[in-house]
Amino acid sequence: MRLALFEPDIPQNTGTLIRLGACLGLPLDIIEPTGFPWSDKALKRAGLDYWDLADVTRHNGWASFNAARRGRLILLTTKSTVVYTDFAFKADDVLLLGRESAGAPADVHDAADARLTIPMRPGTRSVNVAVAAAMVIGEGLRQTAGFPDAKSRTQVPGESR
Repeated sequence: MRLALFEPDIPQNTGTLIRLGACLGLPLDIIEPTGFPWSDKALKRAGLDYWDLADVTRHNGWASFNAARRGRLILLTTKSTVVYTDFAFKADDVLLLGRESAGAPADVHDAADARLTIPMRPGTRSVNVAVAAAMVIGEGLRQTAGFPDAKSRTQVPGESR
């Protein structure tokens, strides 16, 4: 599985997702432009010391990402009625998250092989993008037995066991 961020706006969320990808062994695709300078301190701070463990690919726009993509494109969106826990994930799926401020445009929705949502209380708009990614990728990894083997885990500098 892979995570992909469509034109992310908030560096802290992107940094958090870089860290999530590093911890779970998931590659992360960043579809530019981003709403922040790539060297932003907040991005680095949120990623902490996980940068060396992260597998991040930056794409110069939607067309570049879509041409390089392998596997089904699974868009997480509030504009769906398919609940993510009712979906059958595959190991090569790419979970795509839209911009924090605007979601994903119509052409991205049209390119998706599936569109999934997280059920929420009435009157709420959306779950934070990093939290949403963690919820959905957790279900996908559970279904595909894709979580890293805890026995083979290497210790991260500064971490105690």
